[in-house]
Amino acid sequence: MQQSSNSMVRTEFAAAINQIANERKIEPESILEAIRQALISAYRKQYGDENDNVHYFVELDPGTGESKIFGAPVLERDEETLEVLKWDEKKATDVTPAGFGRIAAQTAKQVVLQKIRESEREQIISEYTSKIGEIVSAQILRMDGRTVVLDIGRGQGLMPPEEQMRGEFYRINNHVTVLIKEIRETNRGQAVIVSRADAAIVSKLFEREVPEVASGAVEIALIAREAGVRTKLAVRSTQEGVDPVGSCVGQRGVRVQEVIRELNNEKLDIIPYSDNPQLLLQAALAPADSLTIKIDEKLKVATVTAPDDQLSLAIGRGGQNARIAAKLSGYKITIKSAGGEVKSSATGKEEYEIDTFTGLSEETRSQLVEHKLTTLGDLSRFKDKWHAFELPEDQVELLDKRIAVFEVEQAKYDAERIGRETL
Repeated sequence: MQQSSNSMVRTEFAAAINQIANERKIEPESILEAIRQALISAYRKQYGDENDNVHYFVELDPGTGESKIFGAPVLERDEETLEVLKWDEKKATDVTPAGFGRIAAQTAKQVVLQKIRESEREQIISEYTSKIGEIVSAQILRMDGRTVVLDIGRGQGLMPPEEQMRGEFYRINNHVTVLIKEIRETNRGQAVIVSRADAAIVSKLFEREVPEVASGAVEIALIAREAGVRTKLAVRSTQEGVDPVGSCVGQRGVRVQEVIRELNNEKLDIIPYSDNPQLLLQAALAPADSLTIKIDEKLKVATVTAPDDQLSLAIGRGGQNARIAAKLSGYKITIKSAGGEVKSSATGKEEYEIDTFTGLSEETRSQLVEHKLTTLGDLSRFKDKWHAFELPEDQVELLDKRIAVFEVEQAKYDAERIGRETL
């Protein structure tokens, strides 16, 4: 009667294996192995000794769920880990106790579920490892501190603060396009890291929206980005008769507007690529024109002289235009007024606008980056927020001075823009 009851329990085990395998799309063998290990753990807990000289293994019938535990004398162990390397299978004996099936099922339940979760997670990680560099549509599930947790299909993706777009708000249940960036070790195991800030997401969006980019007829030769603010792309054609800039813009701007919409209205500058650094920099510093550019190709340095009415355009808000042009071209750019006064300098290596601030301490920088206050515009708009950080007096003075200059330049920039728009 007891044996019949055990058989019934084991039959339920087999049914559970098939059900879980089908529902969760997990290989049945991975579940069977989890059960084998769980049965050994349950047996050792109830009857065995972790330190004895017996190796236990399980024979499990995947069709019926019938299982037996065997014990065999250990022949060899690893000296450091004590892992069993060899055992005498000829002397193995059936040590399955009466009634063990019910005990094993009860004891193994949590272990089996854990193994199943681990197996499922491994499969998901493997799947998304092959998707690194691709874009997917994701749904925002929740915030975990400052990290956004998203549903990316078969699993969840994490978008830490450094992968988020500046000025973008992430609302629960909203859908966004993200880049599968990497698999990263966290304190909770491996995680799929997704990004909205990486420049590669812009390239992938153009690949999706522009058939010529997808086919290779148009190449994105260079790209530089300050996420949430502006991206510059230099494009070239690989086929005669194909206009690379026109292809990316699309008829009436429909293609580029779709990319802009996906990027929450981030500004996009699409320029023709050139091997001639003079022409490349001229295009990269648009919308400024009438620029005089002197190139030192050996040192990768460009000195740009701009008419007074083009200075603010060449430099951009908070130095943004010059900074992104430097990143795009790989040249250090120094912008001078017609009178020869240096007005801006950008190396192209600045990760954030605040990286151009001479005298900014690493501690202050870290606090500002953590709270996504990385531009003069941010610092100007959220003075009360960063003033509450209790920064050293010299750092507050430094930032306040930079903001004061920025606000004057911003007013001048806006006035010039309004003047151009009314012409």
